[in-house]
Amino acid sequence: MKLLTHNMLSSKAMKGVQVGYPLELHATDIKVTELDFNSEFISRIIPKLDWPVLVKAAGAIGKVNELPAAITQDLENDTEFLKKVHHVLLEVEVVNGELVCPETGRKFPISNGIPNMLLNEDEV
Repeated sequence: MKLLTHNMLSSKAMKGVQVGYPLELHATDIKVTELDFNSEFISRIIPKLDWPVLVKAAGAIGKVNELPAAITQDLENDTEFLKKVHHVLLEVEVVNGELVCPETGRKFPISNGIPNMLLNEDEV
């Protein structure tokens, strides 16, 4: 699971959950795969991200100092900054681990890079 995906996931569909975001990330296995850098895509996706959630998720997988705590307009034109965001969002993948609902503590497993967000009947 890429951190781009994590930034968009929620457990709000669960019964009794009001927000369900952000899911806490616990990675037991990560891998890094180099991908072609696309500065245009990265600069367009940054405004759509929940930046503090991305920074926290990066820290949870050992990429603590890769991203600044906040972004400013000029950073979006900084190639080195965009490459760091590209790396954290697209090249780092959580292979195994779990996502935890912040309201219920319900754990959703991540196996082979795929988060299993399926709910049991009694949770819907």
